[in-house]
Amino acid sequence: MAVLPIKPLTEHFAVAPQLSPEDMAGVAAAGYKSVIINRPDFEGGPDQPTAADVSKAALEAGLQVEYQPVIGSAMTAADVARFAELLRTLPGPVLAYCRTGTRCTNLFVASQQMP
Repeated sequence: MAVLPIKPLTEHFAVAPQLSPEDMAGVAAAGYKSVIINRPDFEGGPDQPTAADVSKAALEAGLQVEYQPVIGSAMTAADVARFAELLRTLPGPVLAYCRTGTRCTNLFVASQQMP
């Protein structure tokens, strides 16, 4: 099994760059319980795995999954609030991914600063 490029930010949350359906069994094996997909479909062109395909594989691996597409250059307060809600309600640990992991990191940092 390939080593996944997972970067833990806390004991209960980590980020990763673009993952594929084939990565989901490894995510589950690494102990994660939920996946948040923050990358909009086709942002990287037609070769990018779709959220639907990754979600199907995640569910088959026993993971909960949420598709929350966020445009990195246009992140809104509503995006941050939704992300914070997902972190509160999804079983942890949670892994979020986007193109590089930076957008998920920024969402996480912003969500931690909410009242």
